[in-house]
Amino acid sequence: MSLSGKDIDELRPKIDKLVVRYNGQSDSTICNVALSCISAGYDKRKICDKLTGVMDSKKAERMTERLMELGEAVRGCLKSSRKRALVEDVEREPKKSRAKESRDNGGGMNEDNSVAKALAAAAAMAGGGGKTNSSGPGLAIPMQLGEVVGADSALNSKQIEEMMANAKKVIEERKKALTAIKSDTGKPKFGLMDPQMIAEAEKARRIAQLQAQIQEKINAVSINAAVAAAQAHVREVTAKPKPLILDAQGRTVDMEGKEVQLTQRMPTLKANIRAKKREEFKQQLQDKGSEDIAEQTFFDPRIAAKTAIRNKRALKFNEPGKYVALADKMRTKAQLEKLQSEIAQIARKTGITTTTKLALITPTDARDDDVPEVEWWDSIILAEDSYAERSVGKVVFQGGAVTNLVEHPTQMRAPTDPLRPIYMPVFLTKKERKKIRRQNRRETWKEEQEKIRLGLEPAPEPKLRITNLMRVLGTEAVQDPTKIEAHVREQMAKRQKAHEDANAARKLTPEERRLKKIKKMKEDTTLGVQVAVFRVRDLSNPSKKFKVETNAKQLFMTGTAVIFKDCNVIIVEGGPKQMKKYKRLMLNRIKWEEDNIKDGDGNEVPNKCVLVWEGSEKSRSFSGDIKFKLCPTERVARELFKKHKVEQHWDLAYSGAVLETAQDAG
Repeated sequence: MSLSGKDIDELRPKIDKLVVRYNGQSDSTICNVALSCISAGYDKRKICDKLTGVMDSKKAERMTERLMELGEAVRGCLKSSRKRALVEDVEREPKKSRAKESRDNGGGMNEDNSVAKALAAAAAMAGGGGKTNSSGPGLAIPMQLGEVVGADSALNSKQIEEMMANAKKVIEERKKALTAIKSDTGKPKFGLMDPQMIAEAEKARRIAQLQAQIQEKINAVSINAAVAAAQAHVREVTAKPKPLILDAQGRTVDMEGKEVQLTQRMPTLKANIRAKKREEFKQQLQDKGSEDIAEQTFFDPRIAAKTAIRNKRALKFNEPGKYVALADKMRTKAQLEKLQSEIAQIARKTGITTTTKLALITPTDARDDDVPEVEWWDSIILAEDSYAERSVGKVVFQGGAVTNLVEHPTQMRAPTDPLRPIYMPVFLTKKERKKIRRQNRRETWKEEQEKIRLGLEPAPEPKLRITNLMRVLGTEAVQDPTKIEAHVREQMAKRQKAHEDANAARKLTPEERRLKKIKKMKEDTTLGVQVAVFRVRDLSNPSKKFKVETNAKQLFMTGTAVIFKDCNVIIVEGGPKQMKKYKRLMLNRIKWEEDNIKDGDGNEVPNKCVLVWEGSEKSRSFSGDIKFKLCPTERVARELFKKHKVEQHWDLAYSGAVLETAQDAG
């Protein structure tokens, strides 16, 4: 289905409205694609595919349905217009044939062809079509008429004149027959004709009706055009300004010579006009208010009448330095309050309030080198100023110095208490964490938008992708698709590189990863150190010895390991988590019972590890990693532990080993 330029111009506003409805704004690219689809006669699927390339897929589906309906309507209109064109052609044929018959049919090839066409049209209107028609007597058309259309110049002018005369006779006879069979009301008498003649008569009647309707429309159009032209002429004449006529003295006169006074308009500002109207309105309100007050019987002249007019507020200027002085005053007050709070807090912590009360009753003239007869704190309750028996036996409560009230001392921080207060951590749900993150991102976005709005930062360029290329750029993408696609891919690569660079910048170096791991493994032992003492029967297995030493180093624990016959002692120091992991290593992970050792009697017994003691100390007793030390005698081993002031651990472990040996022997 091909559309003409006129059809496309009529169809474009409708499609543009559909684009605005489904796309939210007018887009010439989408409009052109829709017009090309309707003109090409695409089906629903192909139109949807074309629109998806320039707009959203869901919107394209909804718009495709409306475009299909619009295409059906356009096709119906085109079919009806073609039918009307065919009818008009049929109506024009009799006029053309009659016009050709009235022409002079002189000799020549062109005249022969025109005559042949006129004869063919007349034959068609008469119903013969170049064939012999036996519908009525004397109405036959010779067969040579059909051959005239393709005839050449072999026929002479005489033969053509004869054929034209015969054709005219046939046409006249046919007209007479048609007029003879009509009744007085103008309807044909079908009883005198066969069915073919009835059909031809009905066809002629319809053609006459169509011709009459067309003539009426042409007349109406011509009348309307004449009326419109007359109205336009009248408007043009009236719209023209009247000519200005001046007499010899320079005065304005009309066509009759009479003087005309022109209206003079003084230009003024609209602000002045509004101000004048405002003053008039205020004056009216004041007059009306005074009249109302005078007419009221309950009017009290002692009370000032308040008008309905709102007085204009005047500007009030502050003295220079007013707010600076106010700010200095506020800052000084805040510093004083802060200083007072700090002094009060220090006084509460150090117990200076109690000391101040005691200082009130302390004698001021006493010297440090003099020994008083009675101490000042006892002078309040003794009857005399001496420690005699009679004075001590009699206790006097003077001036309410001793009461039944108890003054509690200020609680001091214990050595094991942390320097900073410990607060219970707040654990948020996943939904709460998402909400906080969303709020923070929203605030950051608002700050960026405010900076862009104030011109502090440039506006970011649109984030282009292959999918939103047509929707963002529009006509620019259609003009040079290759260049635009290259630009989009370059922008995508730039964003990817920026993302990878940001990840690389956040990535920790090997040294930072090592320090992070060490920080995670180490624990704060300022408040106390966890200590554990293990006793192992035999440590000759190098594999188990390596595990004991390496795990202590990996957990950053301090301590020592003493190798002695039937009493190998291992002491480790660290935090709670470190101690938990090391205890699991010594008591569960290492399979000590796999090794069999010989006791004093020569019998084989399984090796084992025993936790001798576990507790906490204020500080570490050892420094550095665990080192294995071989002690030949019990005295050397004890001296080693005594050097670090933990000889009690050796005594406890050695006594346990002796008791265990005695039990095994018994």
